Amino acid sequence: MSKFYKPYSEDRMVCTLCQHYCKIKTGKTGICGVNKNVGDKMECLVYGHPSALAIDPIEKKPLYHFLPNTKSFSIGTVGCNFHCPFCQNWSISQTSKIDETNYYSPEQIVALARDNSCASIAYTYNEPTIFYPYARDIALDAQKYGIKNVFVTDGYESTEVIEDMVGVIDAVNIDLKSFNEHYYKKELGGDLHKVLKNLKLFVEKGIWVEITTLIVPSKNDSDEELRQIASFIAKELGVHIPWHISAFYPDYKEQRLPRTSQESLNRAYTIGKEAGLNYIYMGNAGVENPTVCPECSKVLIERQYFGVQCNELLDGCCPSCGYKLEGIFK
Repeated sequence: MSKFYKPYSEDRMVCTLCQHYCKIKTGKTGICGVNKNVGDKMECLVYGHPSALAIDPIEKKPLYHFLPNTKSFSIGTVGCNFHCPFCQNWSISQTSKIDETNYYSPEQIVALARDNSCASIAYTYNEPTIFYPYARDIALDAQKYGIKNVFVTDGYESTEVIEDMVGVIDAVNIDLKSFNEHYYKKELGGDLHKVLKNLKLFVEKGIWVEITTLIVPSKNDSDEELRQIASFIAKELGVHIPWHISAFYPDYKEQRLPRTSQESLNRAYTIGKEAGLNYIYMGNAGVENPTVCPECSKVLIERQYFGVQCNELLDGCCPSCGYKLEGIFK
């Protein structure tokens, strides 16, 4: 089993799961609340103890260029390395209370995925980086049966974990929550520059990347900030990286903010197109979100909500002009 910790001092260890690199005293946990220094090692307290299990369409993650129209077995635990005030899964992400009566071995999770004909397993709902030792063991067992593995993440993995994910995790959807350093640090509990660095590293390592930005009114929805996000994706990652712009609904500590308007989503879409992005999708908005060939403009995949209505791809290519669509397809 891979170790994601190292000694720091006589009574402290460094957890190397995420970019916080918490220096944890014996008997204590780090920021996430679920990785504990037990004296001679770090123990992932949520290993084997999921708080949420579900079968979802892969489009719900959202991943639109990864095995479209397939089912993904979704699993989450408790805990998080961020404290986003708008979190929709705050009841599990912002607690460290573990139901230890609920145990599923990696092999049991894979068996459930197989029994339900899932093409992938998604580590999601809370931040999967904090339970990477568990996710990793599940993923390696899943590979024996041709089941792929995806992370839905805030992008705050340690460099060590991203290096280890190569050949283990097939795709990631990463939240790029803002382009404001102060907002990331004060409101979310992270470092924008570390997220941006990780985004580039994921692309460099050949792991399929899609990006989600939750458009939160008055927090990250200015034209300037949306342009910064879209420009970063286009120039630093590639115009082929799908950008999911998602509508905010009042939740957790952001009950007083309004819902994201369709006008704001349309504005973000236009800004993304002006930046040169090929694939922009609107989430939580009930729109169709087709995938269009960037070469000849043929509609390749038609969607309604999370369902694929029609898929015209032939071996991953446009049937009209032969353009090979970026992503992972059957």
